[in-house]
Amino acid sequence: MKYKDLSEYFEKLEYTSSRLVLIEILSELFKETPGSEIEKIVYLLQGRLSPFFVQVEIGMAEKTVAQSIANAYGSTREEVLKLYQRFGDMGLVAERLNIKYKISNIKYPIDVDEAFNTLTEIANTKGEGTVEKRQKLLSDLLQKLDPISAKHLVRIPLGNTRLGIGDPTVLDALATAKLGDKSNRKLLEGAYNRTSDLGLIAKTLWEKGLTGVEKLQVRVGAPIRSELCERLPTPEKVIEKMEEVDVQYKYDGFRVQIHKKGDEIRMFSRNLEEMTHMFPELTKAAKKQIKADSVILDSEALAYNPQSEEFLPFQETTKRRRKHGIEEMAGKLPLKAFVFDILYKNGKQLLDEPLKKRMEILSSTIAEDGVLIRTKNQTVRDAKTLGILLEDAISKGLEGLVVKRLKSPYEAGGRNFNWVKLKRHSSGELSDTIDCVILGYITGKGKRAEFGAGALLVGVYDDKKDEFVTVSKIGTGLTDEEWREVHKRADRIKLDHKPARVNSQIIPSVWIKPEIVIEVLADEITRSPIHTAGKTDGEPGYALRFPRLVSFRSLDKKAEDATSVSELIEMYKQQGRV
Repeated sequence: MKYKDLSEYFEKLEYTSSRLVLIEILSELFKETPGSEIEKIVYLLQGRLSPFFVQVEIGMAEKTVAQSIANAYGSTREEVLKLYQRFGDMGLVAERLNIKYKISNIKYPIDVDEAFNTLTEIANTKGEGTVEKRQKLLSDLLQKLDPISAKHLVRIPLGNTRLGIGDPTVLDALATAKLGDKSNRKLLEGAYNRTSDLGLIAKTLWEKGLTGVEKLQVRVGAPIRSELCERLPTPEKVIEKMEEVDVQYKYDGFRVQIHKKGDEIRMFSRNLEEMTHMFPELTKAAKKQIKADSVILDSEALAYNPQSEEFLPFQETTKRRRKHGIEEMAGKLPLKAFVFDILYKNGKQLLDEPLKKRMEILSSTIAEDGVLIRTKNQTVRDAKTLGILLEDAISKGLEGLVVKRLKSPYEAGGRNFNWVKLKRHSSGELSDTIDCVILGYITGKGKRAEFGAGALLVGVYDDKKDEFVTVSKIGTGLTDEEWREVHKRADRIKLDHKPARVNSQIIPSVWIKPEIVIEVLADEITRSPIHTAGKTDGEPGYALRFPRLVSFRSLDKKAEDATSVSELIEMYKQQGRV
């Protein structure tokens, strides 16, 4: 396929907000894609050259890309940056300059392989003169592209593709293109949850069909998509619904999946990003404490104060997410990881084993040595005991409990009532915070005019429809500095049109890509005719009353990991309303 043809599909996708139309466009693209290119095209749709857990990052800075554009189109870096300040999108700058300097008359348009391989060469360029070599590779490539292709290509090294396509939408389109309809999408999704690699799913489907996809198994070194919790309001409701359960403390830290293969240790976040280099003490402990040749463990890592012997809040733990000064910060804020599940051991996948058996296997896999700590668990059959354990957790300064069905498998990527989180109910407030996604902002007035943003339009994720729906406008809970930070971060991903997969009746001053996740506390959930969360033709939506921001969670959560509409409705019911 010619890169020009792919870019024309990108252009259609960028200006489409309807999920059904996105699926149609993608399935049309996939039908035209040969098996030799399908993997690469799926990665390019994600703005990547590899799956998220593989560290192949182009990582070119704005000024470096600006110089490449200037070199390609006979301009200057200053002119490019001036246009960038005006448009807020380096892709539009490349498109305009390409037209201006009549670069579009290409006799032999390049194919997808050449564009992909050049971007890969840029990413792999290291050593002395790296910046100059990357600039030349990119500028040479830009000279071979038409205006629309140039626009979409330069966004890739900047990590800003502006397509906004969710994984479920890609899976639906793959199923439609290759299998005729979406009826087998769940089988593709199951394989994706085990492998976390959309390109692999597509390539296998093209080469080996649905049977080949179903055979894809867990691999050490490739993260498994995390199982997530549902919510129930009281110990009584938990026992009523789940009967006999396994009870563990709920820690508020980083979800860390630990992979060991021989002497190699790798760690991944809930977002599928590799974090190994950030946590040297966990790597050292894993080599020493894990009694297996190969293993995958699920854990929660928390910062620990060795002087006071206490675990620290999430805001302190986030300080460990850094690229520089890692050893120094590890000394100041050492981590301990509470291991609560085992997913693979010595060549055997354990996802389908019941929780009770996985806990038995886990107990013989970790040597107790104080850094990797096997989470304490207890079987409970009555609400009174569960209530006592909840109070005990609260007294220790923890969030609450995670309660699990003893016979449940590990459902990668699933969120259901096999796992339930139980927290203390506070009078006058919701019993739990809500993770929201910033969808746009309303320009500030008065004092807030200097911050740029005066109120945030926020939403939650509708996992049934793979779209983001509005739930509130937030104007309180942020310090002056946080308002400035929101504006700074939002302007990097602002759009001149409503983003794909956003369902909103409210039009903010500025739309932004749904990427920034914030933790929100509110007094209650109410019904609202103007918000689209849970809204149907005959029923109003759901909204937050008196919302205020608690913290930013973008470091450890993707937008699709935000609170779901079904969770929101369940929380509404837990308030005693029907």
